[in-house]
Amino acid sequence: MSSNLLSKEILESLRGYTENLKHSVDLVIQNGEHPKRQELCDFLQGISEVSDKLNFKEEDLDSSRSAITFEIRTNDEPTGISFSGIPSGHEFNSLILAILQSGGSEIKLDENIKRSIESIDEDLQFEVFVSLSCHNCPEIVQTLNQFSLLNPKIKTEMIDGGLFQDTIEERGIQGVPSVYMNGEVFANGKVEISGMIERLESKIKNQEEVAENRLPTQDVVVIGGGPAAISAAIYSARKGLKVTIVAEKMGGQVKDTMGIENLISVSQTTGPKLTVDMKSHMDDYDVTIKEHLRVSEIEKGSKKVITLSSGEKIETRAIIIATGANWRELGVPGEKENIGNGVAYCPHCDGPFFKGKDVAVVGGGNSGIEAAIDLSSLASKVTVFEFLPELKADKILIDQAATKDNIEIHTNVEVQEIIASDEQVTAIEYKDRESEDKTSLNLSGVFVQIGLIPNSQFLKGIVELNDFGEVIVNDYGETSEEGIFACGDVTTVPYKQIIISMGEGAKASLAASDYLMKLTA
Repeated sequence: MSSNLLSKEILESLRGYTENLKHSVDLVIQNGEHPKRQELCDFLQGISEVSDKLNFKEEDLDSSRSAITFEIRTNDEPTGISFSGIPSGHEFNSLILAILQSGGSEIKLDENIKRSIESIDEDLQFEVFVSLSCHNCPEIVQTLNQFSLLNPKIKTEMIDGGLFQDTIEERGIQGVPSVYMNGEVFANGKVEISGMIERLESKIKNQEEVAENRLPTQDVVVIGGGPAAISAAIYSARKGLKVTIVAEKMGGQVKDTMGIENLISVSQTTGPKLTVDMKSHMDDYDVTIKEHLRVSEIEKGSKKVITLSSGEKIETRAIIIATGANWRELGVPGEKENIGNGVAYCPHCDGPFFKGKDVAVVGGGNSGIEAAIDLSSLASKVTVFEFLPELKADKILIDQAATKDNIEIHTNVEVQEIIASDEQVTAIEYKDRESEDKTSLNLSGVFVQIGLIPNSQFLKGIVELNDFGEVIVNDYGETSEEGIFACGDVTTVPYKQIIISMGEGAKASLAASDYLMKLTA
């Protein structure tokens, strides 16, 4: 029986994807009763019919498991991967990738990361609570699925929070992804894969082996994964240089942007799609990719040595810094303590958890007003707090917000504290900057949208930074250190825009190429 979630076009695509399965893959669902079980069965049955190497089965997996839990097996052997719920929406790709990789497709992780995960000699059970509308969740799910395939001691389960409300309430989860390891909180809210790998460091047995595994000396190492970094890597590769790109995640902040309408020649796109397009373009060139890794140390000199969070060292003749920026925090009591418990930075990811509830958006710029408009279709009421006397957003957004009956805007106010009870946000306290009067507003969630802060903390003492933490560069993207260049949102270049970052990345690469030519002249 075909599922309503699987169109003819999707099924045809799946037939193409599964043509090269090397092993048989079983989708095995737990027996039992659940209102959504038949829908899930139809969904899995429809997928299994696209290939004779895919099989749908119903069994008693474990009496403690839900009737809408299914696991993936390869050649009748468990892979450690399971899903609780119907992995549609953004998680559909997680399921398909899990099937393909279980069936023998390549696991595209850095080789040192693979070896590190394989070295773990401890039973680890991960649970990842997701929202099907969250575009950050799939990366976590997909990475942990890969860990399970690399190491039989690691098991992982995707759980659709919308179908397991009792568990969500029991654990007090108010943000996704929410990751548990062996029953304890492992990561909450927006989290990078690099950070998760670092948290597993104590369980990894082969750090010394990784540190000794070196690439040959590179001409250019690009640090970052956003538009500036990818542009710099492509331009460097086109010059015939040996190029490595080191990134915590491909796409950078762009990956979290849903609507992009100002990239000239592209009328409309999304951050996730643009990330895929940029990565696909870079794959046309000989660029070594070190993803899900951070730079922990840079040794200056005629030849620079970069140490990664994995312990690996890379020697290079030039460096291009393109680490971008990250969400700026309010810095008030109750903010950090309640991330994932009512404090959020991504309305697209965490908005669904506040359906029918009152929320606040802190920030009156474009991102803040866009967030308020998006949330107004879910939340009962959205209150916007802006520090300045007037909103900073574009007039078209302000006008759109004014048409929403459930958006209320306060300007010239300062948020003082985020208040929580029983590990859940219950109120926000703010002060009128003119009268000094303080007010407490009861609500369930606070979305912080007050701009970005440069990702330059690791550069202190390496290159000169301004008071805002931006890397100071000249017209050629040169920094205060010879052979180190910088571009994009991490620098002093004004107007943080995708198209500007791409141009700055190209410029920094051309400057680095000129520098290297002069060295060998």
